[in-house]
Amino acid sequence: MDLPLVLSLGDPSGIGPELIAAAWTRREADGLPPFFVAGGAGLLTAAARHCNLDMPVVRIEHPGVAAEAFNEGLPVLPLAGHANAGWRPGEPCRDGAALALASLEEACALASSGAAAALVTGPVAKHALAEVGFAHPGQTEFLAHACGIAPHDAVMMLAGPTLRTIPLTVHCALAEVADLLTAELIYRRTAIAARALANDFGIAKPRIALAGLNPHAGEGGKFGDEEMRIIAPAIAKLRAEGFDVTGPHPADALFAARQRATYDVAVCMYHDQALIPLKALDFDAGVNVTLGLPIIRTSADHGTAFGIAGKGLADAGATVAAIRMAGDCAVRRSSERQQNS
Repeated sequence: MDLPLVLSLGDPSGIGPELIAAAWTRREADGLPPFFVAGGAGLLTAAARHCNLDMPVVRIEHPGVAAEAFNEGLPVLPLAGHANAGWRPGEPCRDGAALALASLEEACALASSGAAAALVTGPVAKHALAEVGFAHPGQTEFLAHACGIAPHDAVMMLAGPTLRTIPLTVHCALAEVADLLTAELIYRRTAIAARALANDFGIAKPRIALAGLNPHAGEGGKFGDEEMRIIAPAIAKLRAEGFDVTGPHPADALFAARQRATYDVAVCMYHDQALIPLKALDFDAGVNVTLGLPIIRTSADHGTAFGIAGKGLADAGATVAAIRMAGDCAVRRSSERQQNS
């Protein structure tokens, strides 16, 4: 992989800056590919110093020199108009949200233009971003819009060492889930996930397990008919097209160790059905991956954690895992392009 990865800061008042600093100090031990950060040189320096991390910052003028600078220090590409943003751990503010948004926009643009091999996003506070004009439910939807992709075609996958899950519905109330689920939504997102797992993760024919929506997967209609009316037809269509799909499975048994060995990803009907098992099993190594985009995007599967920001308590494991996964996916895409050229 010739190009570096680009990282967005996330909310600078959260744990993002110290996790980025910690990840750079672990670059050799964890075999991380070169990366640089869009903005925040001063606050990254302050965060590293406060957390007793030996991490010099190297200000760069363009991404092309990031790989060369990476061993000297953390390469940071300055953002116009945000040079004086300070580090205020645990104290989210409007200026910090503006910097987080500017960093996200610049990092996305660099990945989209081919100046960076992949994008790793830092954790943000959605309510803070809304105050500075962010009109999307989350970063996944923002990236879909920025890449010209329909929101339903940007698929969130949570991946850890022992489990991968996909929530079909994400930023909505639980009461809305049944009305949002359609056979077409299930079919389309599952097909996108299967292709992405093959292309970016090297799983030639992914084994996909679909969870049911209701207890006991509806138990033949006794506890709801969505399994028979919506999920089963989608599974039939996917199987007819050659995808290795099973289900609908009762969700209460789907994540036992014996069951996890039978599939490569579990497609779930709603947010908590997918995220609770992932975080219970792989909290410190969970990665959020957006499938279906023309760019590679990963992020640590946790939030800003304002309550512990600046206290040296944050675990960089998920950030390291997100960087490593982005690099691995970038290598596979690059190899595929070379083979097809």
